[in-house]
Amino acid sequence: MFWFDKEHPSAIFGDRRQEEITVTDRSHGKEDGTRTLRIDPDVVMDFREMPFPDESFHLVAFDPPHLIRAGKKSWLAAKYGKLGEDWRDDLKAGFTECFRVLRPHGVLVFKWNETQVKIREILPLSPIAPLFGNTNAGNAGTHWIVFIKPTD
Repeated sequence: MFWFDKEHPSAIFGDRRQEEITVTDRSHGKEDGTRTLRIDPDVVMDFREMPFPDESFHLVAFDPPHLIRAGKKSWLAAKYGKLGEDWRDDLKAGFTECFRVLRPHGVLVFKWNETQVKIREILPLSPIAPLFGNTNAGNAGTHWIVFIKPTD
């Protein structure tokens, strides 16, 4: 959702799903009240165990699911995914993997929407403290946080 150029040769989009879903969403003016979501990653993968060698990237954008509660027909859950019961362990493993695939001095950009889980509950799951980001998520509830991988 936030890429300006998804076709850029440096961009690799990973998701554990590859599917097309039609959901109820009356906000887009379609007569039948539906919206079709196409999730088509370059690499089908799990963020907790990425299929890349250590220190592969200069930059990683980590945008995990942020919902822990959502209805079976929720278009937000269909679009963004939903965290499981072990979400803390999953996100901790995701941060660890992001830093594993980053080169020293590499940058991790982390996106988090805190409508259900506050950012103060998420940041301690990272093995590295953030460098900077927006401290006020505003009306949309979204934080952008930047980390730099140390050299050691």
